[in-house]
Amino acid sequence: MTASEFPVSLQRHQFAALEPGPRLLVLGAVHGNETCGTRAIERLLRELESGALAVKRGLLTLVPVTNPLAYRKKHRQGERNLNRNMRVNPAPANFEDRISNVLCPWIAEHDVLLDLHSFHTGGVPFAMLGPEDNTGDIEPFSHAQAEQKMAAHLGTTRIVEGWMTTYARGVERRRKEGKVNAPDLLDRGYGVGTTEFARTVGAYGITLECGQHEDPRAPEVAYRAIRQTLALLGMADIALEAPQEEIEIIRLVDVIDMEHAADSFTREWASFDRVAKGEVIGHRHGGAAVTAPDDGYIVFPNPKALAGNEWFYFGVKSDRRL
Repeated sequence: MTASEFPVSLQRHQFAALEPGPRLLVLGAVHGNETCGTRAIERLLRELESGALAVKRGLLTLVPVTNPLAYRKKHRQGERNLNRNMRVNPAPANFEDRISNVLCPWIAEHDVLLDLHSFHTGGVPFAMLGPEDNTGDIEPFSHAQAEQKMAAHLGTTRIVEGWMTTYARGVERRRKEGKVNAPDLLDRGYGVGTTEFARTVGAYGITLECGQHEDPRAPEVAYRAIRQTLALLGMADIALEAPQEEIEIIRLVDVIDMEHAADSFTREWASFDRVAKGEVIGHRHGGAAVTAPDDGYIVFPNPKALAGNEWFYFGVKSDRRL
């Protein structure tokens, strides 16, 4: 793709009610091959523009395609992963840096963020939850109760926490082992995506993984999540549904990188497949086994990961309660 073919703008749709209320931002296609959010936002836009649905309080901002280069290419990323190192870049070095320079101020204008994604392998939808309230160094936060309530009403039976602490562990391992020379992957801010950035500017938000990329049900999961968020925030006349009765919470504790293109899994893992301590998950290209450190779960397995990037995550049952 030549420089002249790169997208030169980012489109958002805003609906400002005459009555004050929360400011909600909904993102689709932060990763270009994850289109369920785009389809759901397009469906909601048709309802808003036809008058079938109205925003009665607050401000609703919809971004159907957050990474237009990756979306055009039908790839996860354009020149880098937009959902890592989310920050304002005084000297942007690639397309995603320039998108971040537009997107970060947009996020900062809002109180709540819903970011709609899908995942590579099979599995059921789940929500990514931020930390409990804390004043620590990694991800200080003070809106845990509101964020937990939002996560509970998005219709999923599974919630995942521990993102930033797991990323910090991965970065420190890469720095210590010296096997990776990509600056992004060694940056201690590498784990900061849209919702993590939102928390740094006083907002809260949920990343919702709506299903496998090609699952025809994923756009419906995304659409329902937008409507339920509007209902929860009192922004539209939509009935708020009760949370699922049984919601499982899993805490990420480690990220394992792919070291070589020939690293391979022992089988086709799906997110949240259970593994027993010591069970062989995969093999390095030289034959060494990669085993489960404890009883737990495989999360985000990616057999097509690039060398030096995240191969899979390991999670355990969380003691957290909503």
